[in-house]
Amino acid sequence: MTPDATNDGRPVLHFTPQSGWINDPYGLTWYRGEYHLFFQYVPDQVDWAVQQHWGHATSPDLLHWTTQRVALSPGDGDDGIWSGSLALPEDGPATIFYTSVNLPRLDVAVARTAHPLDAEWQSWEKGLVVASVDPDSNVTTYRDPYVFHDGTTWKMIMGAGFADGRPAILGYSSGDLAHWQYDGIVAEGTGNRSDELWLGEGWECPQLFPIEDRWALVVGVWESAGPHYVAYALGDYADGRFIPDSWHRLSYGPSYYAASTFMDRDRRRGLIYWLKEVTDRGGQWAGAHSLPHTLALVNDRLVARPHPNIDNLRHDRQTATNGSLDLPALADVEWTLDSPESNATLSIGNNENPELVLCAERGVLRAETEAAAWEMPVSDGETLRIIVDGPIVEIFGAAGVLALPVSCGGSRRIKAEGSITWYDLG
Repeated sequence: MTPDATNDGRPVLHFTPQSGWINDPYGLTWYRGEYHLFFQYVPDQVDWAVQQHWGHATSPDLLHWTTQRVALSPGDGDDGIWSGSLALPEDGPATIFYTSVNLPRLDVAVARTAHPLDAEWQSWEKGLVVASVDPDSNVTTYRDPYVFHDGTTWKMIMGAGFADGRPAILGYSSGDLAHWQYDGIVAEGTGNRSDELWLGEGWECPQLFPIEDRWALVVGVWESAGPHYVAYALGDYADGRFIPDSWHRLSYGPSYYAASTFMDRDRRRGLIYWLKEVTDRGGQWAGAHSLPHTLALVNDRLVARPHPNIDNLRHDRQTATNGSLDLPALADVEWTLDSPESNATLSIGNNENPELVLCAERGVLRAETEAAAWEMPVSDGETLRIIVDGPIVEIFGAAGVLALPVSCGGSRRIKAEGSITWYDLG
């Protein structure tokens, strides 16, 4: 299982590898009484490498994880096993869809399948390539298959980018998860940096799903220099095309990327992310996954909240108004922004050297550590939810989510202007 917090600063509820490197999560599925999570994994080093594997972990509650044997490894025609998804028909076995990369052309990959050899999903056999693009086409990035059923047939979307700098989603359809037909462009951006929200040169880890009476498209905004943030659009999806109403930014801060959607055991829609820049001080592991988020539509915006299973861990409630409280290493904090216009602040850490200072003023939350500062929109009177888990802080607001790594040595104290309530999660 994910260990309890220790002197190496490992978080308790956020999934981390026992050793090695992890990044993108995917294929999170409730199956046979437990959750199965797959993820990019480099077993033998704490840095990213082409030779990614598909790691595998299981959990009864999305919070406490047991690491399983590696599901897929490089070889057999793959230099790297990169991001993808898992499809589970009602009347058949699961199918993994993954990005198969080969040197030297890593940005333009192919989509390949794998199938389980046992009912517990402990062993998998690689299958055929099911989607690719012409090497001479104007597609310059192509990866991350996401497969879903639209109520009529199976659909697969691939994140892509064109040579002229436009990001795009390419679509396919299938009646049997084995034979796929190219349907064309599902959605695309302008590639224009002067747009109100810049959407990058390519889209990674695309997720397309219904939520209430709308469809949502969630993408990782990427350019050749690297990943940036997660954006989304609400809109209509029909005949293989997604028509967005408008685009919005979903994630803020240095950590969230590669969002992956899931349905929990109660059919609630959620997202889970890779958290960048979370590392072991002892150099044994690198990378973490976010807590599970649930999604809802509020005023025609996508709003993320901590999964209800986190609420079940709350105990030892403490409250203060314009004051301070001792804070456990694993805490769930609610901070009400009574008057952001008056520069409300909250700090976490000791009085001499706070690890994190939050300042809400004029509709903006500024999160500042010793390393840097980041901003996220907020509203007057809003109550922010702040989860502190050792070296990770996740902040949930009406306009988005912000995550960042913090130091985690010594005792902590929380001090705030306005109303604060915290619960021990340990």
